[in-house]
Amino acid sequence: MGMEKERGMKIRHKLWLEKDGRVIFGPGRFELLEAVEECQSLSAAAKKLKMSYRAAWGRLRASEDRLGIPLVELMDNRQGMRLTEEARKLINAFVELEKKINGLLEEYQTRLP
Repeated sequence: MGMEKERGMKIRHKLWLEKDGRVIFGPGRFELLEAVEECQSLSAAAKKLKMSYRAAWGRLRASEDRLGIPLVELMDNRQGMRLTEEARKLINAFVELEKKINGLLEEYQTRLP
């Protein structure tokens, strides 16, 4: 019985935001911002995601430049980093859209042969 389900078709998708054909935000940037929020440091976030600090910094800067808004800011004590209000709004909108798309795909999944 388990094998039958494996042979069925599965709808897949990957969501990301682009500007001028270049990625602004997607699963990777989402993961990076979540790690920054959790670790309160870009270097710790990079380590957690097994990427170099330089790669993490580059992606963050590229997204900020293309969006025209800061996504991270130093905390008041300058000892840590946190997400900006704009970054939180972006993350929330991304999560909400992802949920809606997943709900739609689940609904259509039942219609596949």
